[in-house]
Amino acid sequence: MIKRCLSVFIAVLMIITSLSGCGNASSGTSNASNGALTGDDKVEIEIYHCTFNIASADSAEVQAVEDSINKYIADKINVKIKLTDLGQGEYEDKCNLAIANGEANLFWTASWLEALSTDNLVSRKAVFDLSELLPGTALYDSIPKAVWDSSRYNGKDYFIPCYKESSEGYDLVYPTEKALKYGWDLSSVKKLADLEPMLEQMKRDGVKYPLLMQKMPFFSKFYLDDYEFIMGSTLIAVDRSTDEVVDCLTLPEYKAFLKLMSRWAEKGYISDEEATKTIPENAINTTDWGFAAWWDVPYNDVASATYGQDCGIIHMTKNYLNSSSTLGSCFAVSSACTDEQAKACVDFMGLMYTDSILAGLFTFGIEGTDYDLEDGFVVKKGGLYDHSSWESGSIASIPLEAGEPENKVELYERFNNNSVEALANGFRFDFSPVEAEWTACIGLFDQYGYALEQGGCAATEVDAALEKFRSELDAAGYQKVLAEVINQYGVWKASK
Repeated sequence: MIKRCLSVFIAVLMIITSLSGCGNASSGTSNASNGALTGDDKVEIEIYHCTFNIASADSAEVQAVEDSINKYIADKINVKIKLTDLGQGEYEDKCNLAIANGEANLFWTASWLEALSTDNLVSRKAVFDLSELLPGTALYDSIPKAVWDSSRYNGKDYFIPCYKESSEGYDLVYPTEKALKYGWDLSSVKKLADLEPMLEQMKRDGVKYPLLMQKMPFFSKFYLDDYEFIMGSTLIAVDRSTDEVVDCLTLPEYKAFLKLMSRWAEKGYISDEEATKTIPENAINTTDWGFAAWWDVPYNDVASATYGQDCGIIHMTKNYLNSSSTLGSCFAVSSACTDEQAKACVDFMGLMYTDSILAGLFTFGIEGTDYDLEDGFVVKKGGLYDHSSWESGSIASIPLEAGEPENKVELYERFNNNSVEALANGFRFDFSPVEAEWTACIGLFDQYGYALEQGGCAATEVDAALEKFRSELDAAGYQKVLAEVINQYGVWKASK
């Protein structure tokens, strides 16, 4: 009878708690009935995390990591977590489904994802406005103000940036063995065209991928010093010399770039596997390539470990702090959360961004099973649970891996502080007036523009192919999109 009465009392208490919950400031609806307190009076949050290092994490090991995290944080914050760890191939679909079903409270995302991009999440009102919850918290104080400023949408904090390199800049990476073998003078390389003699050497010697593009459009990477690509694609940019929006397809530099890529493809410097998107994912982990693109980071020696061979770097652009670079890896709170759950997410992230033990658990798993410590450095074992610092939190709290410099945090802070603030830093385009047109334009880029940028068209046919591409874009509403971008950017500049 006592047990029965106690059960009734708990049920009534839960109903009262759910009825008294606050509504979500992001959605304007009350979601308090979706759950808040667990049996031990902890606020439970479900975390979705994407793993890039293994195809899928071991479910038993994820449970063990979840248990270890909950044990560690039990006397520190009023939070209990449920952890879901998904491989890159399934993450976007399953995380989106979890968000739609109200199952994900805190989740990893990035500006460059497709169905789960930061733009996409904001436009469909899927993320919680944390603006009032963040100030004065350990989380907010752990990240420089400039990074928060760059990460906002319309002045609101929807995302928690992973604190790492916070700017965007591009280099060329190459195997040092080839540089020594061919006697390259790399000091002469200032622009892409300067690579041609070296590409010719490798082609004559039978190298399969003299220039390895990895299905990546190069124009928006290596012309970054001239143009800010504010739409996440090659099509539209801001001219750094005039601070005005430009149609990239009309630029002389763009046509010259396309013709260069076409000539190089005809000479065999670029594989036809690039234009057909059949290039092997692991091509860069072989010795069959000569040059590839590399996102500049504070410690570029990591390229050698990443590609399994000694690599060198050629700096090609400056590094720019912009509206997308700070959100290249971040976390968000679902708009379906209650205020209580959102606060729990902020509390958990604040502890993780400042506590190396929690950061180590979340990133690397359990010592002895998932990694060993050698002279204070993490040595991964792999296979069961394995994350990297760039997609797990803050480099200030995540333990160092073997091979990383002891002054890593100092290097990152110096790198971020020396970045150039982009002209359009803080500008966010509202796609809603031209969403259908823009979607059609992106589809046409995938159909025409991508192959053009990968050298998939004969050099003598570039002019006609580009004209056809532009004609198709205009028919899809490209000029309407361009006019809307020009208008919104002008309004944004006037309001600064």
